[in-house]
Amino acid sequence: MELKHVIIAYKARDSQAKRWAEICAKQLENRHCQVLIGPSGPKDNPYPVFLASASQPIDLALVLGGDGTVLTSARHLAPAGIPILGVNVGGHLGFLTESVEEFQDTERVWDRLTEDRYAVQRRMMLKASVFEGNSTNLDPVSERYLALNEMCVKPASADRMITSILEMEIDGEVIDQYVGDGLIVSTPTGSTGYTVSANGPILHDGMEAITVTPICPMSLSSRPIVLPPGCVVSIWPLGDYDLSTKLWMDGVLATSIWPGHRVDVRTANCWAKFIIMRENNSYYKTLREKLHWAGTRVHYSHHLQNGK
Repeated sequence: MELKHVIIAYKARDSQAKRWAEICAKQLENRHCQVLIGPSGPKDNPYPVFLASASQPIDLALVLGGDGTVLTSARHLAPAGIPILGVNVGGHLGFLTESVEEFQDTERVWDRLTEDRYAVQRRMMLKASVFEGNSTNLDPVSERYLALNEMCVKPASADRMITSILEMEIDGEVIDQYVGDGLIVSTPTGSTGYTVSANGPILHDGMEAITVTPICPMSLSSRPIVLPPGCVVSIWPLGDYDLSTKLWMDGVLATSIWPGHRVDVRTANCWAKFIIMRENNSYYKTLREKLHWAGTRVHYSHHLQNGK
């Protein structure tokens, strides 16, 4: 990898992330690299400026923060094919990031990148648009929304808890009407996020699949379903015209939808690309550590497990 043009996004209002960003920017500039730096958060979006200001193709995006900061970067950078190196600075779980402890020697990180001593992991994404009427209408009334984790459709009200009635089609065939708190349409990456909290399945992040998980359904027969990546999931809000239903992408509000609208969710035609620096990268180790499974509580030598 050539490090000639790099963007650095850090978690907004996090002093540690900002300090790391400034250190990395200075080091890269000393290596004759052009660097664009800025905060990323609910009220700060540096990516349109980054992409518009870059005079040459961007070689790398260094993202300093938690999973939320990385999810934002993926939605903006995946269409441009820009690889992301996420580092857990000021985050919590860190499913999508490298440990900051492994990032202490940053000069060594730049050396490894320029010497191509790293791996690239591709992760599928979802895209969604809002349409009016039935599935024969293919002219969207909204922009295209991207998500690395999930698209979520659920009702919103400021003054009362409300139950949604959502009808779902898969490839034009009606599947069910869900009565409950909403529906989550997820990627394998998102299966360890909101989806697993709603008792959805955990999918290996190397898979290509779509999961649909009801949120607190009022029917015991409403179960999660796993679909091939080529499926189109269409969701209609039914019932109350006085209350809007919201479409959320990775936990961020995308738009409001109303009865008569439908949301089409499908696999995006772009992939998020992540730089992996860990030499012993293991998906199962990540699950054990982040979800605190039994494998992280009882430690023993492998020779005992093999009976030797």
